Amino acid sequence: MAKTRSSLGKWLDKRGISQEWLVKNAKVSRNTISSICSGRRTPTTPTLSKLMKAIRKVDPNAKVEDFFDI
Repeated sequence: MAKTRSSLGKWLDKRGISQEWLVKNAKVSRNTISSICSGRRTPTTPTLSKLMKAIRKVDPNAKVEDFFDI
C-alpha cells in the first residue's frame, strides 16, 4: 500500500530529500514533519515560516502556495 503524501512530501521525494533533512534545517519536530508530509496536519504560521526558510535553501523560488492551500 502506497503512503499518502502531501505536496510537501511529494516535493521531498522528487528531490531525494529526507524528512530528517527538513527536521534539522527547519528546526521542527520529527512528528510535525511526518504529519505535514503525510497530509494529516496543516502547519501553523510559525512552522510554515520555518519550513519555507529551509525549502528555499534548495529552491529559492519556492512559494507557500506550491505546498499548501493558504
